[in-house]
Amino acid sequence: MTIDQQNQVTLIEHPLIQHKLTLMRRVETSTTKFRNLVKEISLLLAYEVTRDLPLKYEEIKTPLAPMNAPVLAPDKKLVLVSIMRAGQGILDGMLELMPSARVGHVGLYRDPKTLIPIEYYFKVPHDVEHRDMIVVDPMLATGNSAVAAVERLKSTNPLSIKFVCLLAAPEGIEHFCEVHPDVPLYTAAIDDHLDEHGYIIPGLGDAGDRLFGTK
Repeated sequence: MTIDQQNQVTLIEHPLIQHKLTLMRRVETSTTKFRNLVKEISLLLAYEVTRDLPLKYEEIKTPLAPMNAPVLAPDKKLVLVSIMRAGQGILDGMLELMPSARVGHVGLYRDPKTLIPIEYYFKVPHDVEHRDMIVVDPMLATGNSAVAAVERLKSTNPLSIKFVCLLAAPEGIEHFCEVHPDVPLYTAAIDDHLDEHGYIIPGLGDAGDRLFGTK
């Protein structure tokens, strides 16, 4: 990665995340186990992605004494956006940690010949311009889908955008950072390369198929 890319990309190397990601990569991991692991990793990723959320202080009373205690600033509103369909696994995990967040969806599929993403669904909250946006998708392979989704989401004018994935390929990182240098990118791993079909190597296979038990 270039210095600019290093400044834009956060590689989250927490041991628990790395261990669970290895379990996900294994070919023998069942659909049920894979789904549970995505949810567990998503909770851990959410801690890192929300590290900069602002706090305010309010007076509370504990069983023993009053105190000035930190709580999330009320004006810091979030919207989680899933790139369908595989993004749903990360979305479900993050919603457990941030149940008050609004939810949006971007439906894209990748043309098998051109690898160009085609949009088939788009829905975000009406007040997105007052919210910070976290976009989730398990894989950043060619980067085409992520780039297209973020481009579309920028047109809704959110306060900010962050992109979160489990795995990224160097080619996808380069493409994403070139088109969206203003969007922080968070990933749990940067793999070796893409194969001739645009799949991440070594990767973990098709995240959507493994998440939903389809082929």
